[in-house]
Amino acid sequence: MLNLILLLPFVAALLVLLGAPARKTALISSSATFLLSLYTLLSYDQAKAGFQFVFSKTVVPDWDLKYLLAVDGLSLLMLLLASVVALAAVWVTPRIERRENLFYSCILLISAGAIGAFVSQDLFFFYAFHEVALIPTFLLIGIWGSGDRRAVAWKITIYLALGSAILLVGLLDLHHAIPTGQRTFDMIKLGQLSGSGLIPAAAQARPFVFLLVGFGILVSLFPFHTWAPAAYASAPAPAAMLHAGVLKKFGLYGLIRLALPLLPDGAKTWAWLLLILLVGNIIYVGFATIGQKRLDLMLGYSSVMHMGYIFLGIASFNQVGVTGASLLMFAHGLSIATLFGLTGYLRQFSPTLAFDSLGGLAKQMPFLAATFGAAAFASIGLPGFANFAAELLVFFGAYKTSFAAPLSGNFKIATGFALWGVVISAVYMLRAYRAGFLGPQKADSANWTDLTGSLKLPFILLLGFLVLSGFFPNLLLNLVRPALQVLLAH
Repeated sequence: MLNLILLLPFVAALLVLLGAPARKTALISSSATFLLSLYTLLSYDQAKAGFQFVFSKTVVPDWDLKYLLAVDGLSLLMLLLASVVALAAVWVTPRIERRENLFYSCILLISAGAIGAFVSQDLFFFYAFHEVALIPTFLLIGIWGSGDRRAVAWKITIYLALGSAILLVGLLDLHHAIPTGQRTFDMIKLGQLSGSGLIPAAAQARPFVFLLVGFGILVSLFPFHTWAPAAYASAPAPAAMLHAGVLKKFGLYGLIRLALPLLPDGAKTWAWLLLILLVGNIIYVGFATIGQKRLDLMLGYSSVMHMGYIFLGIASFNQVGVTGASLLMFAHGLSIATLFGLTGYLRQFSPTLAFDSLGGLAKQMPFLAATFGAAAFASIGLPGFANFAAELLVFFGAYKTSFAAPLSGNFKIATGFALWGVVISAVYMLRAYRAGFLGPQKADSANWTDLTGSLKLPFILLLGFLVLSGFFPNLLLNLVRPALQVLLAH
């Protein structure tokens, strides 16, 4: 099943490059991937928990290197996120005037790379699948982006390549820190051995900081965040949806899957640094978001800011906080994908997306205004959306951390800053909504048309998952908890 889910977008990308009908092939492939992912989730035996749907093929026996696919509750949550956002991204793609086949193949390759990273349980393939998704991201911004797209494409490439290089050093250092007789790339086996103190405490600090910085650059952790807002503002809407909504979660997923269980003492050593940096994400980037005068840039900075909350949940190092971080990855991915998708539709009428060129669109575009408002309220953390339940868990977990004093006091201070971040996010998001959709209508927007027909469906799908998991969060929390209990058991 996992092979089928993984191969579908790869095969579809190849067929599109060879001349198959681009949009039709991408839609069929992404729809099938989503349905199969949903079927896998519904077929997962929660009573049994653990890794299921395992497929293993040894590649290099001497290194214990395997093509190993498997999912537990955490992987399933990320697989569902990747498949639903990929389907929505393909669906909302507007008419592509040039190199249509290349465009759709890039979208499919990003989807395939993200899915591969989430279902791979071998260190080598976990890293390699993520790298597969970076090249099409560069192409999508450089060829089909807006604004100073080429400069932005090079900037994101340099940053992400640097992050990937540091991450690779961290993974090699992690592998080298494992005692010689137990070295393996098998992440399932590593997880089983982690509870026995696989890596000596004295050897954990260095690989953890490499992983933190490497993953952190990929996730836009402050102060390595400057590539992200401009990249999302310049990227075509489907690329921004996939990268901000899905691919950015790779680094967060990697910290939970690898760094916390394998390097717990390293995590404790560097917890103070992570607290400082995540507060920078929430407060510094939050104020920078308020200062933006374009809708696309505001959403780009907003996405960076909200990574601080997820880092706070991970840094709490306990079941409640990390569970909240996992749910917030899912919720943020859906809400930011919705916002970027709607902003991409608005770009057809207002290329600059400056707030002073918008206004009064609620009368002109009632469905888009209502949908944007719902996604904006979800991003703020309004009750009824999954973001609210996730942020509550993050705050409770971080405030009542198990770290000893004085570090526990630092967590309380960081949680206080994070709560002020909720106020900041409400300020910039409500101001943006007022500027774009309320007030007097601009004269040049009289002929703008609302979303019609099937274009409404992907946004209904994204918001449907947000509301369902907001009213019934245990549908996903019960799925994730057993996996996190194993990862955090020791």
